[in-house]
Amino acid sequence: MGISFLGGPRPQRGVGVVAPFDFALDRELWRWIPDEVSLHLTRTPYVPVEVSLDLARLVSEHATLVDAVRTLTAITPEVVAYACTSGSFVGGIAGEQAMCAAMTGAGAVPSVTTSGALLEALTELGVRRVALVTPYTVSVTRALEDYVAEAGVMVTGCAYMGLTRHIWKVPYRQVVDMAHRAARGRADALFISCTNLPTYDVIPQLEAELRIPVISANQVTMWAALRRLGTRAVGPYQLLIDTAARSGPVLPQVPELPDEEQQEGWT
Repeated sequence: MGISFLGGPRPQRGVGVVAPFDFALDRELWRWIPDEVSLHLTRTPYVPVEVSLDLARLVSEHATLVDAVRTLTAITPEVVAYACTSGSFVGGIAGEQAMCAAMTGAGAVPSVTTSGALLEALTELGVRRVALVTPYTVSVTRALEDYVAEAGVMVTGCAYMGLTRHIWKVPYRQVVDMAHRAARGRADALFISCTNLPTYDVIPQLEAELRIPVISANQVTMWAALRRLGTRAVGPYQLLIDTAARSGPVLPQVPELPDEEQQEGWT
């Protein structure tokens, strides 16, 4: 059979993604993407600053975001997402809205940010009380708490790791342990922050163990971006995007480690 009979590749819809220079989880983002959609990633310029509020401000400057979005315009994405949690909450709700406006102006397409997607997901799930897990230092974690509180959502518990680099190397087990610490209060949902923190495979397990929705930075970013396209993210047994998860099997509780074996740096 001649290759001409194959008809060529099928058309795909594009999602443009602006990520910080140190983002290392491209493959995780792709796991939420249906076959008919393609991701087109670009990164902000390198700056020699560890993860901090200063770095969050530097990678989210409007000029930086506008330049990044313009690099994507030649491939005409239908929506652009800024995949950075701290960079999109560091300026509060007004700052996040201004980022979206700047990106939309640069690319003439709808724009979302991770922190804006977080609030959208909390609203979708009817969440008024949330527990937080972050890999950040205390100052960055407090800024996230302030952002969530500004949206009228109460933080019932918070666990943080105190990391300033190599966040993508955190193992799933540590994420699970921190989630159990944070969710000891009466929360409606748990949010795992930072797009550089791996979460895809732990979400179903944690939802079954904690009996509440568990959402993560990369998950809500892709969910919100795909929503703008009128399509759904791919995430089996993840409550935000798979309603079948609400009636799925419940895993047995995993015993907590003794306190001295847990990661230090939590509230």
